[in-house]
Amino acid sequence: MNTSLVTLTIGQSPRSDILPLLEEHLPAEQVAHAGLLDGLTLAEVEQHYAPAAGDKVLVSRMTTGEQVRLSGPKVEQGLQRKIIELEQQGYDTILLLCTGEFGALKSQSALLLEPDRIIPPLVKAIVQDHKIGIVVPVEEQIAEQASKWRHLSTPPCFAVASPYLAEHADLVEAGLSLQEQGADVVVLDCIGYHQKHRDFLQKMLGIPVLLSNVLVAKLAAELIV
Repeated sequence: MNTSLVTLTIGQSPRSDILPLLEEHLPAEQVAHAGLLDGLTLAEVEQHYAPAAGDKVLVSRMTTGEQVRLSGPKVEQGLQRKIIELEQQGYDTILLLCTGEFGALKSQSALLLEPDRIIPPLVKAIVQDHKIGIVVPVEEQIAEQASKWRHLSTPPCFAVASPYLAEHADLVEAGLSLQEQGADVVVLDCIGYHQKHRDFLQKMLGIPVLLSNVLVAKLAAELIV
């Protein structure tokens, strides 16, 4: 096997929506792609991964472009199975393409890169005491983000705009909301956000906008030998 790194999305692979962005930092010939929902129909996804009442909600996409809402606990169980499979296939590094918070994912030999463990401390070091505005795909995730960002010096503010469904008006509304809440820096906290979302909000607000997927892709690139 010539590839040493594999990306693992909670949706379906390859992630054609963000693949060009990832390939700016990751050499295509050394990277493979896998997805938790690979091979499943939309009906099968809803059957096996739909959120139950009270579940943490995660969001991803099918290769056909549909947004899917997924149960956090069910996704975590499925990801653990996929991690074991990918290690057995010989991958040295597994890059998780999801910024959701997971508590118990483990690898035996491969280096597992989890954005939820990387991005918050990195952003904290960058912004220090400045107020962060965080954009998430769905409303339910705002309450779920409290634990993930608990170590920030200044409590963050939030806005909602799905990277898969957002219209221009949704991004405008999210930007105005963050501006009203006093954000100094914006974090687009879902792997699905794209450079176009970053560029639009940065131009609109005149403040730095960080893409989670770029942050982890740059780190992963340093691990490829």
